[in-house]
Amino acid sequence: MALTASLLFYAWGGLNFLALFLASVVVNFVLIRYMDRATNWQKRIYLIMSIVINVAMLFYFKYANFFVENASAMRGYLGGPPLTWEKVVLPIGISFFTFEKLTYTIDVYRGVNKPLKSFWDFMLYIMLFPKMIAGPIVRFHEIADQLTDRTAFDTIDHKLAGLFRFVIGLSKKVLIANVLGQEADKIFTLAPTDLSMSLAWLGAVSYTFQIYFDFSGYSDMAIGIGRMIGFQFPENFNNPYISRSITEFWQRWHITLGRWMRDYLYIPLGGNRVKPARLYVNLWTVFILSGFWHGAAWNFIAWGAFHGLFLVLDRLFLLRIYKKIGVLSILPTFAITVVGWVLFRAESLSAALAYMKQMFAGSWSELPYFTIEFWATLALATVFSFMAALPRIERWEIGTLTAERFALSRTLAQGFVTAILLILSVSYVIGSTFNPFIYFRF
Repeated sequence: MALTASLLFYAWGGLNFLALFLASVVVNFVLIRYMDRATNWQKRIYLIMSIVINVAMLFYFKYANFFVENASAMRGYLGGPPLTWEKVVLPIGISFFTFEKLTYTIDVYRGVNKPLKSFWDFMLYIMLFPKMIAGPIVRFHEIADQLTDRTAFDTIDHKLAGLFRFVIGLSKKVLIANVLGQEADKIFTLAPTDLSMSLAWLGAVSYTFQIYFDFSGYSDMAIGIGRMIGFQFPENFNNPYISRSITEFWQRWHITLGRWMRDYLYIPLGGNRVKPARLYVNLWTVFILSGFWHGAAWNFIAWGAFHGLFLVLDRLFLLRIYKKIGVLSILPTFAITVVGWVLFRAESLSAALAYMKQMFAGSWSELPYFTIEFWATLALATVFSFMAALPRIERWEIGTLTAERFALSRTLAQGFVTAILLILSVSYVIGSTFNPFIYFRF
């Protein structure tokens, strides 16, 4: 049932690529079966073949346009005619399912798990629809047992908890992210000459909250659906805006991507066991690649480099300063994050730099009119983003979202909240236009 639903889900959004996608799944399954039976150098050959095939697919579909566009621009700079080519269309979810095929290959190669015996179980792992398009990135060993036996999580309490989590995610998306996104979009499309310093900061802060409630909302929905059908997906967010450094931010934001990068890229490069200079280069390299993974454009590469720079500065001296100022370190960390999101949100690197110039050197003027709905939503987003900085709130929040058993009183209270939020969210969806999740385009 789950596999059929996953196939229909992908066919609905990307029918043109379904055959290609299924072929890649078959090839990977066969290669890993051969790899498991091979020994020594033959095992490594199959590992390399699987990695090359998956990475080549990702590079062709996601990065071909980027490289050709830059080659064309360089050719034009040197006086030659521009290159002409038919643009490659990006299959939905390719960044996420490529990483999951790689984690399956590497986990089996390392002996963390035996390969799945059933092809259909393998296809279910790759195509499982709640997490297929935008994560969480589920490493094979995290759900290997659940692919063949889900009875431990197939309980009424898990299904109720999953429904609650799904509605929380839906509410984050439609009641907060979409409202803030409407105004952020308007501000980011203004010409720099129409952008005052105050308006530029308001747009950047609005987008900062939009992307958090949009992406964490999707993760909540994926985790919730997973629980309703018997899967336990890893958490992807933990109040990232209360982080006291960029290092901590990446332990709270897109947690499954951070772990993937750490286990399959940073540690193989040497991890923390190398000399400081090499460690800094490794950190920067990993985050530049992380930025490039998000999008095939220079502004995403700059966003990754920006975060990599502050990770290096954390290790050099910032962490010592933050330790002295304690909880106040949330403020500079949040400000760094806001500036970074401008690189992520802008249409190009030049547009991001022009926007940043207005943030730091523009004229300060009175803000134009915004609706009460916008200001109220911005206030709510601020409260929900930072309340976990208060004592015990974070523990209460985690306990509420991950609970596995419920007393009757708690079930009734949670059911009431779920019903109210669901009614509000559905009402908003009916009265609005299609507004996809931000991470669908990656």
